[in-house]
Amino acid sequence: MASPSSLLSWPHRPISLSFQPKNPSSSASSPATARVSVQDAPPSDTKPSPKKSSKTRGLWVNPNSPRAADLAHARAGSRRRARLAAAASTLGACEPEEALVTAALEAAFPEPPSEQDAVIVLNTTAAKPSNAVLALRWFLRNAKVRKKAILYNVALKALRKRRRWSDTEALWDEMLREGVQPDNATFTTVISCARACGLPNKAVEWFEKMPDFGCSPDMLTYSVVIDAYGRAGDTEMALRLYDRARGEELQLDPVICATAIKLHSNSGNFDGALNVFEEMKAAGVKPNLVVYNTVLDAMGRAMRPWVVKTIHRELVNQKVLPNRATCCCLLQAYTRARYGEDAMTVYMMMKDEVMDIDVVLYNMLLSMCADIGYIDEAEEIFRDMKASMHARSKPDSWSYSSMVTLYACTGNVLGAEGILNEMVEAGFKPNIFILTSLTRCYGRAGRTDDVVRSFAMLDDLGITPDDRFCGCLLTVAASTPAEELDKVIGCIDRSNAQLGSVVKLLVDSVAPGEHLREAARDLLGSVRGVVKMPYCNSLMDLAANLNQMEKACALLDVALQLGIYTNVQTRTRTQWSLHLRGLSVGAALTTLHVWMSDLYTAVQGGEELPPLLGIHTGQGKNTYSSDRGLAAVFESHLKELDAPFHEAPDKAGWFLTTSVAAKHWLETNKSAELVAEPCRMHNLVAST
Repeated sequence: MASPSSLLSWPHRPISLSFQPKNPSSSASSPATARVSVQDAPPSDTKPSPKKSSKTRGLWVNPNSPRAADLAHARAGSRRRARLAAAASTLGACEPEEALVTAALEAAFPEPPSEQDAVIVLNTTAAKPSNAVLALRWFLRNAKVRKKAILYNVALKALRKRRRWSDTEALWDEMLREGVQPDNATFTTVISCARACGLPNKAVEWFEKMPDFGCSPDMLTYSVVIDAYGRAGDTEMALRLYDRARGEELQLDPVICATAIKLHSNSGNFDGALNVFEEMKAAGVKPNLVVYNTVLDAMGRAMRPWVVKTIHRELVNQKVLPNRATCCCLLQAYTRARYGEDAMTVYMMMKDEVMDIDVVLYNMLLSMCADIGYIDEAEEIFRDMKASMHARSKPDSWSYSSMVTLYACTGNVLGAEGILNEMVEAGFKPNIFILTSLTRCYGRAGRTDDVVRSFAMLDDLGITPDDRFCGCLLTVAASTPAEELDKVIGCIDRSNAQLGSVVKLLVDSVAPGEHLREAARDLLGSVRGVVKMPYCNSLMDLAANLNQMEKACALLDVALQLGIYTNVQTRTRTQWSLHLRGLSVGAALTTLHVWMSDLYTAVQGGEELPPLLGIHTGQGKNTYSSDRGLAAVFESHLKELDAPFHEAPDKAGWFLTTSVAAKHWLETNKSAELVAEPCRMHNLVAST
């Protein structure tokens, strides 16, 4: 037994600890103070030592208890971690020279390190891949390594992190020279490195080498290489691999599903993208945020906002927290589809969460607002843009263009001019889109002189009028009083001489209709497809406004021959219909006039009418008007004609009548009276 005096020489750090002996009576009379030691047991009889501070009191642990072993292991682990961290830190700080790396590792490991030590150091040195490769070679020579491929894989990951493709290839060659067999992890690392370096063809090349080394791709490898094939432009092969992975009954993961959804979306197969999303859920794979964002983007591009809303609700119900990318996908989907309420809800959420909103997102919102007449919302968004502290959120020329368009469509001349002045003060020059909107605004307000002035701005800015600007001038001409029409025609003639000559033939009451027909055919056959119908609509509006209905009918005939208006009339055994949706008021009334004349001719020739006749105007209305668009115009016009067509209660935008009522009305109204209808039509077009 050790003597009390010998206890003072123990090498220990004393920590006080009172404990209860098994005999309660002895504990009351003989309190003891424990001393820490995991080597020797304390003496059975000791005198109480004087009290010491908590920093110097001893804690004795029975060396035979599991706790002593755990404590010793923890202390050893702590020392080991500190040593490995110091080694990695030294490697990260030294220059990439073999001698320096060798010296650092020899100092850190006087004894041969284990394989796990090598893995930890190499992982921690990934920030400096050149040193990681030098350290790899030292560990391969000096460490107790059972499987060299593991250390190579860790070094390859370090190179991948820094996108060092040439070094990756060099290390691969070295690995083969040393006779080290690559495994699945090796191939997956190399393939993903090629993808990260923007070398999808290299990724594909390495994937195709796997069978030569006896390796079979797992789901992680499939995920990486499917994306690589997609980036290389071989979507078909990528999707074939996806099907192969499913066929091998490998467990799908969110990464590979997101990749497959993206590939389908990029190729325009939006049904395929949605099918992958539904398949993964059916297979028990829970979508993560990346998957949700990918499928939301796909459905937004597919113009399926109702599907976007469903998936968004599912995301919320699954307690997946949306990020900025989610909100961007939602905004793009809702603004493209003109879902104003939903888009503004997402916008307000982004504001509340203080998410970054750049000028691209702002412009999408402003464009939507301009198209659907969200005036107050657009003004709020524009104020937010100007108040933003970030340069990337400030208004650009497209922002100003949307605001001018918004005010132009409402006839707010002062608002449009104010935005134009702000734009110039901000250092932007008006473009063709802004001048087109401004011209339309002046035309709506009946300010013909300002129309001419805005046209003159084109020359001042060196801008050449395009088809849309000419179409805008044509629309303005259709509603311009006859006494001021020459001013607008002059602008049209200077913008497009061919269009100007057609307008002059139309306005000239003595010009033969056949000349107009030929000139219109040449014009409409040469312009871009997107402006053919607007040109026809505006020309017929102008003809109706000038009471030139024979010329309006000639223009309609040309448009039908050129296929600009298609399926205007349809006939079945039970119903004959006139389809006017998409036509302007003048074009629709001209078409109605011709159709009624055809019906009269059919009745006079003894042809049997079907049980039902219908006129389809569509149910759309002008966004910036409180009326019901073409349907409202026709309802009024048919009443004025005393025509027996009545709005169908169960078919919006349809006016129907029976063959008996139509025949009676046609026989009551002579053909001459139908031909005389242009006067009424002129008044109606002029009023709209």
